[in-house]
Amino acid sequence: MIDITHKSTTLRVAIAEATLKVSSDKTIEAIQQDTVPKGNVFEMSKAAGLLGVKNTPLILPDCHPLPIESTRINYEIDGLEIKIRMEVKTIYKTGVEVEAMHGASVVALNMYDMLKPIDKGIEIQNIRLVSKTGGKSDLKSNQAYSIHLVICSDRASIGTYEDQTGPALTHFFKDRLEKVTSEIIPDNADQILQALENQADIILFAGGTGYGDKDYTFDTLKEIVDFRIKGAEEKIRDYGNERTPFAMLSQSLVGIKNQQLIIAVPGSPKGALESVHAIFPFILHVFDVIKGKNHEND
Repeated sequence: MIDITHKSTTLRVAIAEATLKVSSDKTIEAIQQDTVPKGNVFEMSKAAGLLGVKNTPLILPDCHPLPIESTRINYEIDGLEIKIRMEVKTIYKTGVEVEAMHGASVVALNMYDMLKPIDKGIEIQNIRLVSKTGGKSDLKSNQAYSIHLVICSDRASIGTYEDQTGPALTHFFKDRLEKVTSEIIPDNADQILQALENQADIILFAGGTGYGDKDYTFDTLKEIVDFRIKGAEEKIRDYGNERTPFAMLSQSLVGIKNQQLIIAVPGSPKGALESVHAIFPFILHVFDVIKGKNHEND
């Protein structure tokens, strides 16, 4: 299965449809009057659909087992067609569109099985995904932001250590944002303040967020930001704690200064990538919030 351990848990909703077409008005009448020999078609097919949704990962090998937290099935009769609408919800790291489509198809198959003794001309048509929401696909693809990466490392700045964090972050952002630049600086307050002169929309510092004598990044930045976005900081910490207990030893920072987004994350490639996975692209919404505040003050 595809690795989804880097994804964030969000509300995921998917709606799928399937169409069952019968060959006679008598079949529709039998369904509506509950005279089908095998029982109530709508209720029994609903139960089959619920089982279909829940058992999707047992049928499709690449689907992840996940908690199904809401399932809703509706029927609409239109002439000789019965439209089946399946809605599935979960709060998880991956979506439920396959579960919704599988559930809708199982509803249709169960209806076919129940109706075939009285109608030999039934067809199942148009199994499709109607919509899905949740996760990163919920956000508009707005790449028109620039980011400047600042790697804070005494050893890397003088060439005694090969920086791996900068390339890892550059790779992460290169297809997500319009422009990515980077630099390596010693971990000291003056160099950190100088790096803030960059005009990028986002300045991300990696390194110097621990509690050591030479970890200056967090303490320097917390004094100069206009305000901190505590929810984003908590998200980074929670995301890290789910993956390693050592996340508690780092002090990440997310804040705004002069309409720039300032971020500080751990210096290791793993810690830095986990931190940006935790908040991107969701944190980009802060620019819409800032823009809205500015318009209110016009």
